[in-house]
Amino acid sequence: MAHTDVVTVNPEAWRFPPFSVTRHGGHIYGRGTLDDKDNVVASLMVLLMLQRLGVPLERDVIFLAEAGEEGTTRVGIDFMVENHFDAIDAEFCLAEGDSPLRVDGRVVSASITTLEKTPRAVEMIAAGPAGHGSVPLEGNAVARLAAAVVAVTEWQAPIRLNETTREYFRRLAEISPPDQAQRLRSVLSDDAAVIEQAADYLRVHQPALAAKLRTSVSPTVLQGGDRYNVIPSEAKAILDVRVLPDEDVDDVLEQLRRVVDDPAITIRLAPRDGSPRPPGGTSLDTDAFRAIEAAVSRHYEAVTLPTMSTFATDAAQLRAKGIHCYGVGPAVDAEDLRLGFGPHSDQERILESELHRFVRFYWDTVVAIASR
Repeated sequence: MAHTDVVTVNPEAWRFPPFSVTRHGGHIYGRGTLDDKDNVVASLMVLLMLQRLGVPLERDVIFLAEAGEEGTTRVGIDFMVENHFDAIDAEFCLAEGDSPLRVDGRVVSASITTLEKTPRAVEMIAAGPAGHGSVPLEGNAVARLAAAVVAVTEWQAPIRLNETTREYFRRLAEISPPDQAQRLRSVLSDDAAVIEQAADYLRVHQPALAAKLRTSVSPTVLQGGDRYNVIPSEAKAILDVRVLPDEDVDDVLEQLRRVVDDPAITIRLAPRDGSPRPPGGTSLDTDAFRAIEAAVSRHYEAVTLPTMSTFATDAAQLRAKGIHCYGVGPAVDAEDLRLGFGPHSDQERILESELHRFVRFYWDTVVAIASR
């Protein structure tokens, strides 16, 4: 499965035209090169080669290319699951997800997504007296909201590990330098104080790892008055809340209300495109995962890291239906993300050599799972 839609662009910010698919310096530049045309290409090539070579199959191979992942799932994967699930019902699925990571041109690890957090939009609405800005008022809605935003940002949800995250930190520790390895193993400790100490360090120094430990909250939108000299009667914030797969969102809302502890602030779910799905996980003990590990070893000579993604994909809808879905992607350079060459960036690019290697990896994986 792969999605054909992409996020919007600001053409003036691009060095190369975003839809030109420019080849330059060993890279291919263009919107969608990493998200998610790489999986589109790999899936299509594998399907064509299976047909051209007449590979005898023990399992059916289905290719779903759909649009809507980037914000309108109701016309994409939701539509397929709700109206045409019989056409895509399968035991296993390969889809977009994490990628092998290159450092100095060498792959050091290969993350394979087996689980992902559930994204929910939460709004906090503060109410207070309206008035002239020249007369400060008790209960100012903007001030109330500001205090609430600080409170939920500083709050940390309880740490909860699952099969995927436990295995992720265990394997990552095995390939990390001694000091970092010890910290990663501390996350797996039975001592709550030791775990929290390690989590505190990761939150500051490696936030991407810290986000895998617990439900997270990020304020993303603030809305208040419309004139500098008018105190508004209402102010609103939108929170990007990423809920652990086995955590109830209603429980999270209650925790946020207790943290804010202000009856003048309403905390509730905000409208968001797409149908929320019940949590679904993907097992590590399957023919598919063993085939993926073997292909990673062969093509990347690296350790496979089963990963819980902090971002959302269309695989969640399939996992909720009982399909074991594994998220894969081409190898990327570690420095590319911070330099602005990653997905959704203004210079999105893929290494041409890694696109070819990804197709070969995809081919070996599918043939190992499905061929007779």
